[in-house]
Amino acid sequence: MRVQFYSRPNCPLCEEASLMLRMVEEDVPLEIETINIEDDDTIHEKYMLRIPVIISEGKVIQEGRIDYPTLIEAFSS
Repeated sequence: MRVQFYSRPNCPLCEEASLMLRMVEEDVPLEIETINIEDDDTIHEKYMLRIPVIISEGKVIQEGRIDYPTLIEAFSS
């Protein structure tokens, strides 16, 4: 499953979310594309107050505080 992970450097919530994604990846095959919001002004403006944001198939799976149960449920169905 393809997943877009919007984050930025030096973001503790993003680091935590990245670990959660890696844990889920152990159970469900994921293709994670990490997108640094600071590399694009439009993306930065859209997500700066929402990161980390995890999107799959055009749908926001979770943002802000990321948790394992929500991710595993979303990617297991």
